[in-house]
Amino acid sequence: MTEGQKRIPKWILIVSGFFAFMEIMVSFAICFSPESVLETVDLNAKGIDYLVYMWAVRQFALGFIFAFATFKKSIPMLMIAYIFFLVMFVGDFFVGISQKENSLIIAAVVMCIISSAMIFALNKRK
Repeated sequence: MTEGQKRIPKWILIVSGFFAFMEIMVSFAICFSPESVLETVDLNAKGIDYLVYMWAVRQFALGFIFAFATFKKSIPMLMIAYIFFLVMFVGDFFVGISQKENSLIIAAVVMCIISSAMIFALNKRK
C-alpha cells in the first residue's frame, strides 16, 4: 500500500462503493427494464432504444469508474469520479428546471451537495 492509499477513511470507500453499486444497478434497470425507469417515454418510438442503451452505458461506465477507483483506493481517481458525478448532476438540475420536474431538481441538488462534500473530503486527504 502506498502512503496515499492509507489515508482514505473507510467511510469514503463505503460511500464510493455504494455509489458504484447503485450506478451499475441503475444501468441494468435501464437496459433490461426501461419501462420501470422511463414511465413517460414512448419506448416504441423509432430510435429510442439507441438512447436508452446510451444512457445505460453511461451509468454503467460511471459505476465501473467508481468501483475501480474505490478498489484501488486512489484519491485522484475518486476525485475525478466525483467531479464527473457533480457535473452530471448539475446537468440533471438544469434538465429538471427545463422539464419543471421538482423531484429531479431536488435529487440533483442533494447529489450536488453530496458530490461537493466528497470532493472536499478527498481534497483534505491529499
